[in-house]
Amino acid sequence: MLAAKLNRIYGYSGVIILLLLLIFPFTNDSRSMLILLTQVFIFGIFAMSYDLLLGYTGIVSFGHCLFFGIGAYSTGLVLNTFATSISMFFLGICLGFLLATVVSYIIGMLSLRLQSHFYAMLTLGFSELFLVIAEKWRSVTHGGDGFTFRAPAFLQDRLFVYFFALASMVMIFILLRLFTNSSIGKVLRAISQNEARVQALGFTVLHYKVIASIVAGIIASYSGALYAITLRFVDPSVFSIEMTLDALLMTMIGGVGTLIGPILGSGVVEFLQHYLSQLGSQFPIFERWTLFLGLLYIVVILGFPKGIVGMFQELSKRDVKESKNYRKSA
Repeated sequence: MLAAKLNRIYGYSGVIILLLLLIFPFTNDSRSMLILLTQVFIFGIFAMSYDLLLGYTGIVSFGHCLFFGIGAYSTGLVLNTFATSISMFFLGICLGFLLATVVSYIIGMLSLRLQSHFYAMLTLGFSELFLVIAEKWRSVTHGGDGFTFRAPAFLQDRLFVYFFALASMVMIFILLRLFTNSSIGKVLRAISQNEARVQALGFTVLHYKVIASIVAGIIASYSGALYAITLRFVDPSVFSIEMTLDALLMTMIGGVGTLIGPILGSGVVEFLQHYLSQLGSQFPIFERWTLFLGLLYIVVILGFPKGIVGMFQELSKRDVKESKNYRKSA
C-alpha cells in the first residue's frame, strides 16, 4: 500500500515537472539554460543506464564511459564521413548500438561468471583501450584534438534538440520502468540481493547479467550519440573515467535502484558544475570546482547513502509507521 502511494506521488510530481520543462523554453529565453537542461536530460539517460547495472543488478562498472564514447564516436564519424542527413544520423546511432552490444556481450561473457569486480576492472581496461585508440588513430579520429561535424538540419535548432533530448529521456525512462518491472527485471533484482539463491532456483545468472549489461550499454551509447550531436564535436574525453564517475555520482545522489533518482542526480551535478565553474571566474577558490563535487560525494555516501529518493522513501515509511502506532495507542 505504501509502495502504491509513493508511486502515485512520484507520478504526480513527474507530470508536474514534465509540464514545467515543456513550457520552460517559451517562458525563458536564456540560451545557456536551454543548453544546460539539454545536458541534464542526456546525462540523465546515461545515469539511468548505470543505475540498471548498479541499482538493479548489483554490478559495478568503472568503465561505463566505454559505451558512452562508442555512441559519441559512431554518430560523429558517420556524420563527418557521409552526408549530414537524418538517415545518416540514425545509421550512426544504430552502429553505436551494434558496437555497444558486441562489446558488452564480450565483456559480460568474459567477466560476469566471476566476481563483480572483474567486470568493473575489465570495463575500465576496455575504456582505456578505446581511449588510446581514439588518441592514436589520427587518420580516423583526428587524435586528441577531436573533430567537429555538421548536424542534420533538424538538429541544428537548439530548441528542437532540447525537446528531442527531453522526449528521449522520458521514453527511455518508461521503457526501463517496463523492463525492470518485467520478469527479467525481477530476476535481476533478486540477483542483486542474493545471487546464490537465484542460482539455486535454477536460473542461469550469467545470462541475466549479460542481458542487463547489453541493455545498459545500448542506452549509454544512445546518450553518447545525443551528447555528440549537441556539441557537434567529439574528442577522446568521452572515454575518460570522469564520465563514469559522473554517472556514479548522479546515481548515488539521486538514489540507487530508482531510475528517477539518477535523473534528479543528473540535475544536481550538472547545475553544480555550471554554477561552480561560473563562480571560479570571480573567486579563485572555486576554480577547483571538482574538489567540491568530491566533497559532495563524501557527504552523500556518509549522510544520505540511499540518495534523495531513498531519503524521501525512508521519511514516508517513518510517517506511516508513526501514524499506525498513533492509531493503535488511540
